[in-house]
Amino acid sequence: MSVPTGSLRGSTPVSLRFPTEPTRVTPDSDPKSFLRKLPKAELHLHLEGALSPPRVAALAKKYGVELTAAELQQRYNARSFAQFLELYKWATSFLREPEDYAQLAQDACANLQEEGVVYAEITLSIGVMLLRKQDVRANFRAIRKVFVERSAASQGPTAQFIFDAVRQFGPAPAMEIVELAAEHREQGVVAFGLGGDELSLPFSEFQPAYKRAAQTGLHLLAHAGETGGPEQIRDAIDLLGAERIGHGIAAIRDPSLMTRLAQRKVPLEICPTSNLRTNALKLQLNGSDLSLLDHPLPKLFRAGIPVSLSTDDPAMFHTTLVEEYLHASKMGLSLDELLQINRAAFHQAFLPADRRSALLLRIGTASSA
Repeated sequence: MSVPTGSLRGSTPVSLRFPTEPTRVTPDSDPKSFLRKLPKAELHLHLEGALSPPRVAALAKKYGVELTAAELQQRYNARSFAQFLELYKWATSFLREPEDYAQLAQDACANLQEEGVVYAEITLSIGVMLLRKQDVRANFRAIRKVFVERSAASQGPTAQFIFDAVRQFGPAPAMEIVELAAEHREQGVVAFGLGGDELSLPFSEFQPAYKRAAQTGLHLLAHAGETGGPEQIRDAIDLLGAERIGHGIAAIRDPSLMTRLAQRKVPLEICPTSNLRTNALKLQLNGSDLSLLDHPLPKLFRAGIPVSLSTDDPAMFHTTLVEEYLHASKMGLSLDELLQINRAAFHQAFLPADRRSALLLRIGTASSA
């Protein structure tokens, strides 16, 4: 089951505050400065992936573990999907109490503010919290409080949240996460998602969880076509009713799927640096010595497929949203095309029409003229 992109199932999930004054920004001699000032949306950001080395070191010290700079540097040099998962598991092991998550949320808010992000949909790895027997409700209250307070003080973006299950953990925890997400819809949880190892369990095992999520009014997301093939994207749409696809770069291998994505206007959340760092790019293009210049983003976009640019796990992949836009420019996308992608992200966001309009007003004066 699917609904039009950007529409809200059921009742309005949360009261949001949006500044309505447009931001006047025009291109100048410094593209990075222009892109930083441009009001942007970030739709694929894992909060835990914003764990920076200094924050991990501080949390580790809190729990009696002294980390050296050399160890941190080595850990934060993931060059494959397996290495990234090990880093993620290790770094998040120091998130143990609501206050730890609150500090991480403060870091994320500050970074998003610095990057000119005015709206973000933040993915939370609820599956990992449950595995570690943490208090999900208390963690979420701590995270949300930071985002709400900083947004109200114009010190961070307006944020909504995605509760994410881990595919290899199985369908039972996924169903539990759906119920937790539904419980927190009035607190800004707008979607249920599924990440993790694409090759672990088939999407068919998660159909009951997605059916239940749809019944509760949650939007539906899925990571697909990152390290898995085009069939993962097809199954995410056909079996789960996914409204947006996390990554989806495997579509480049299947022209008929590209046509379908374009015709049905199914958005792909593209995270170029992540794809390079995890070797997903190498896997999908079946090449070696690839760089970001080889990324299929321009081809996907010019084929008429809706796309947005995101950072995925920015601290772990040493990137920012501004850097992702600069990389896209080096791939050959024009400034006009980058502005189209940025504007499209707001249309792809899970927002009601009036709030979307308020945000779009802020970028209305941005021009490549």
